[in-house]
Amino acid sequence: MLADQGATKEVAVLANSIAGIRQIDYDNWNGGTYIYGLFLQIPVWLFGKLSGQKQECEYRILEAAQLMLEPFPNDILRSVTITPIPEADQDWRNRATAWLAGNGVTNQGRVRSDNIASRTVDGLLFRSQPEIFLYQALKSLGVSFAPLPVFVRGGDSYRRIEPDFVIVKSGIMLVVEVDGDTVHHETPAEAHGRTTMLVHEGVYVERVTASECGSRLKADECARKILAVLEKYRASR
Repeated sequence: MLADQGATKEVAVLANSIAGIRQIDYDNWNGGTYIYGLFLQIPVWLFGKLSGQKQECEYRILEAAQLMLEPFPNDILRSVTITPIPEADQDWRNRATAWLAGNGVTNQGRVRSDNIASRTVDGLLFRSQPEIFLYQALKSLGVSFAPLPVFVRGGDSYRRIEPDFVIVKSGIMLVVEVDGDTVHHETPAEAHGRTTMLVHEGVYVERVTASECGSRLKADECARKILAVLEKYRASR
């Protein structure tokens, strides 16, 4: 339900949570009403990304869950609480010192707080499994590329954008956008507008569908097609 609404933060929380439900109250009205709380424990790295949006996220999940309980008037879900998972780390002091020194700090995959990149592979962030399959396929081909890089244009018309992939090969820069999965809800016009600042600088853009990268085998074929397109651009120069 939340994915259909484009609620990427809430889907990320549910997908990465350890969920528990507890009875938190009771009312003898209507033959007895049991009142519950839903507790969602999520990894610290994801909890930190919610920033000031935790309360909004809890409310949206609560609304969706309450719809499912409407046929059961004697069972009421009153609250949803999101908390970080306690993690034992004997080396936390050294990690904290390294973080303060800038180690492990990245701007990759962090621009769009409305569309959290909640999956990690090889220490990199991704928003969907098709993106991960395409990443693995491109990596296997030995091409130079960046997943979810952040581009900034300064001046009066300041903008920040985050393409799904940027490939650099033979003097050509190609942006690849993966469309059509549950975390991309842009119209074609919105998607075009988001990459305009790069297109106007001579960067090429290629759009592929999530279904074309729905498995590693499909992603391998898609990656080869993308590189063939890139070669056509190079030859036409």
